[in-house]
Amino acid sequence: QVQLVESGGGLVQPGGSLRLSCAASGFTFSNYRMSWYRQAPGKERELAATISPGGNRSHADSLKGRFTISRDNAKNTVYLQMNSLKPEDTAMYYCYAVSGLNYWGQGTQVTVSS
Repeated sequence: QVQLVESGGGLVQPGGSLRLSCAASGFTFSNYRMSWYRQAPGKERELAATISPGGNRSHADSLKGRFTISRDNAKNTVYLQMNSLKPEDTAMYYCYAVSGLNYWGQGTQVTVSS
């Protein structure tokens, strides 16, 4: 059974940091491109960052310098380090895996507020 389980979300003050984790199981993680998407209330889901099976990564232009995606194939886990958080980063953050087939996690809520 395929599972993508996100964790690490929560309430943080502006300027703070969070690290999201997505633990994968049920498929060959190392073969999959992994991504983080986010969806703010009333807005469309958007790509935040993506990382290839070999570790090549890219980030949304608006997030460069603040967010960093990484993966640990030995742990079947992808991470999103988020620094200098802003209120506009408030969203549900979703993990996504793709390699022909594709899978979504259930999401973890990030709220940036004072």
